Amino acid sequence: MARELPRPAKEVDLHADAFIQQMDEYEVEELLGESIDLLRASLDAAIYWDYTEIRFIHGKGKGLLRKAVYEELAYYKQAGAIANYHPSYRNEDIVVVHIGL
Repeated sequence: MARELPRPAKEVDLHADAFIQQMDEYEVEELLGESIDLLRASLDAAIYWDYTEIRFIHGKGKGLLRKAVYEELAYYKQAGAIANYHPSYRNEDIVVVHIGL
């Protein structure tokens, strides 16, 4: 029997305080890793569910999360798993990922 991934939200907030209860127990690098893990899980599920696009909120801040998000998306694009990605035209704190061609 095949395992079914849960259907992800169409817009995912990658800020650690949006999905981690006790942030004071984590180092900055660990929080960044948790955010990238959430991106991977959400994007993999969106691909599984045949979404045409998904949006990730990375925010402004120091740009550490944005840089990590764009590096991860470059890997997905190079692997052929996504078609394209770009900053949202309405809000540069959000990256829009186009999954299908």
